[in-house]
Amino acid sequence: MNLLAPFVVLSAGLSLAFQQVLNASLGNAMQSARWAAFVSYLGGTIALLLVLVAVREPIPAAALAGRAPLIAWTGGIFGAIFIATSILMVPRLGVATVLTLIVVGQLLGSLAFDHIGMFSLPHHPITLTRILGAGCLILGAALVRG
Repeated sequence: MNLLAPFVVLSAGLSLAFQQVLNASLGNAMQSARWAAFVSYLGGTIALLLVLVAVREPIPAAALAGRAPLIAWTGGIFGAIFIATSILMVPRLGVATVLTLIVVGQLLGSLAFDHIGMFSLPHHPITLTRILGAGCLILGAALVRG
């Protein structure tokens, strides 16, 4: 699996780019980023429900769900912001620029989250090498924007 893992992750990235194109097209057709985001999430919810039924995944006990910190329940809000923003920005900036800026935002947030060990994640301090890597990505984003 170790040799296959990078290709699985690259495929996920490709699917994210394709999702942006599809969502922008839907937003354009519906003339509403918010409704297009809702439809996108509804489609994803239905797909996950079908997977859960197909694999016969049992519903977790309420006590297990209650163990999660309250903020953990807000992840979908950030996903909705991401989808709606992408639907609005892809037609204006292009898929490559939007996804590059998204990756830069993810990296900057991830560096901070790693540095503080957010939510009991392993602590990975910000180093000069990591800062240089982030700088290269930011430069790459500027070059892609052209």
